[in-house]
Amino acid sequence: MDNTERFLAHIASDGREQTVSEHLEGTARLCAAFAAAFDAAPQGQLAGLAHDLGKFSQAFQRRLHGGPKVDHATAGAWECCCRQQPCAAFAVIGHHSGLPDGGAQTDLIQSTFWARINRAAAGELEDYSAWTKELTLPGAPPPATKDPAGLMFFTRMLYSCLTDADFLDTEAFMDGAPRETGGDSIAELDARLQAYLQNWFPPQNALNRERRAILQRCMEQGSAQQSGLFTLTVPTGGGKTIASLAFALRHAKANGLRRIVYVVPYTSIIEQNADVFRGILGAENVLEHHSGVLFDSPDEMTPEALQWARATENWDMPVVVTTAVQFFESLFSNRSSGCRKLHNLAGSVIVFDEAQMLPIPYLRPCVYAIAELVKHYHVSAVLCTATQPALDGIFRQFLPDSAPRELCTADIYCMEPFRRVSFRQVGRLSWESLAAQISACGQALCIVNSRKAAETLFALLQPEGAFHLSTLMFPAHRRAVLAEIGRRLEKGLPCRVVSTSLIEAGVDVDFPAVFREQAGLDSLLQAAGRCNRNGKLPAGESVVTIFIAPEAPPRMFEQTIRAGKETLSHFASPEDPQAVRFYFERLLSMKDAGELDGKGILPLMERELFPFCSVAERFHLIDTDTKTIYIPLGEGEALIRHWADGERSRRLLRRLGQYAVSVYPEHFSALYAAGALQMYDKGKTAVLSDLTLYDSKTGLSLKADTGKAMFV
Repeated sequence: MDNTERFLAHIASDGREQTVSEHLEGTARLCAAFAAAFDAAPQGQLAGLAHDLGKFSQAFQRRLHGGPKVDHATAGAWECCCRQQPCAAFAVIGHHSGLPDGGAQTDLIQSTFWARINRAAAGELEDYSAWTKELTLPGAPPPATKDPAGLMFFTRMLYSCLTDADFLDTEAFMDGAPRETGGDSIAELDARLQAYLQNWFPPQNALNRERRAILQRCMEQGSAQQSGLFTLTVPTGGGKTIASLAFALRHAKANGLRRIVYVVPYTSIIEQNADVFRGILGAENVLEHHSGVLFDSPDEMTPEALQWARATENWDMPVVVTTAVQFFESLFSNRSSGCRKLHNLAGSVIVFDEAQMLPIPYLRPCVYAIAELVKHYHVSAVLCTATQPALDGIFRQFLPDSAPRELCTADIYCMEPFRRVSFRQVGRLSWESLAAQISACGQALCIVNSRKAAETLFALLQPEGAFHLSTLMFPAHRRAVLAEIGRRLEKGLPCRVVSTSLIEAGVDVDFPAVFREQAGLDSLLQAAGRCNRNGKLPAGESVVTIFIAPEAPPRMFEQTIRAGKETLSHFASPEDPQAVRFYFERLLSMKDAGELDGKGILPLMERELFPFCSVAERFHLIDTDTKTIYIPLGEGEALIRHWADGERSRRLLRRLGQYAVSVYPEHFSALYAAGALQMYDKGKTAVLSDLTLYDSKTGLSLKADTGKAMFV
């Protein structure tokens, strides 16, 4: 190739060509616009222009026509380093392979950042000098923060801008046009909500009057408050979903923020909230993104489905509803697939629904991430719950000048209309005694702390009207059981349910009596939310019975149970806001800083130079030490047959998930040793072949060959 020929970045399937300069300039424009949301447009422009400088090499031009792979990212990273821009250099070097660990400055042969930079300094890259005849790299100021963790966070946000801009510019060229972005303005969404809220006025009863007071306060605060960190503590039944949306829209409108992001702990709550938001704001404005949302390959999708699939990649929608797992793991990811969306968090209102469920072993990293977004990325964060965790002390470590502001103090509403239950503590009960008390109720729910306990207690109930719920049942099975439970509750038929804690979050059931094994105060209050939920009975007739089981609880619950017991010894009611604060303060005091950052993520970020890969490997909110077993029952039988025949589509995988049970390795090993599993994909996929081990009432058996329970 001589100097008169064009250097190409892409060749479309129809033969159209995009030059490297065209691609770099297009990417730089987008990247700068994205980074402007957190005052980093110059760094964004630099990263965008530098990211593919290596494509100005003859080796890459041969690659376009079928030649061997070539590293085209290190060249741009080296140029950024030469301009004292390490954050842009990291973003550029990882824009395809992911952000690497920094490593030592003497590295030569490893895959670290410094090893690649040192090889560039030694002249080991293909000649790419032709770029100097076509482009000029701009200067850029240093980031506002200087601490290592903050620089790492900034780099990941810049990396997000670059990867999204690179994808979008390439996609627009390949498709022949930029993608369409949907959604109405924040002002239009607020107007839709106001139209919906006309149905709330005038209030029809005392409960609705208090809900209106909470809603009115949230709207007032939304308009009055400048961006920052907030808490919204609303009692169960107080309408916090709508109230928080009203605050978020008013606040975004008043402060020029551009997006609402809801972060919730469970997919069941996501689906409910997303349905509510779609009904109010229009389906075209609400993106639901979690592990259960999977799409087929692009050539199998309708244009509308493709648009939604693409929106999950970068969250370019007015309202996004996602899980805590998706949200926080993206903030600590080093891959483009996780990070690409992050720049769209800047300039947003982020509502953390059920904030008390932030996982203890990752609490400090999660709080740190929220604080960084508030401090440097024009984010307003709202911790929204009926049981507000006492996180002030941790937030003060990262936001010393900005204490959380409560949006709805207790004087705004009267608590009495929200009181739907009374509590009683009965001490230790045998399983037989507990079963007798449950059986004496026409309708009752009992929640226990382990799957083994649920199975033991359920076996002691009379079969008529008795139901069992645990994660040993595949999701489609649980959903069918819940539908039957709802039908019997509605018709007043006998209905006695034994469940693990899965029923406490996002499951809309209403029992006149609830029994709850001793647990943390937040779990007790979640259980109470399943009792007299619709306020049909006086609070004195709707009793939540707290008991101690005859067997020791799993060790993972020991501290929450101890803190809960201590709280109940000091306060008459778990619903007392002071009791809730006491509980969380006591629980956090039982743990040292290491327990609140169980994987040592923040110390690693301070100790080492940009350990992106190492942090991503450590940060996993869900314990992945489980194995999946598919159950060939109902529709699952046909789905598994398709899988066995070699079909591999995202749609099939999504539907198969409704027939999956996750078990611990020792349980899996026992089933495998008993010959109860059929393996596919070279041992990667397991199907239950001995269906006698799946009970229509209790799900997958805890016993395999030996009859010994493998775990609790």
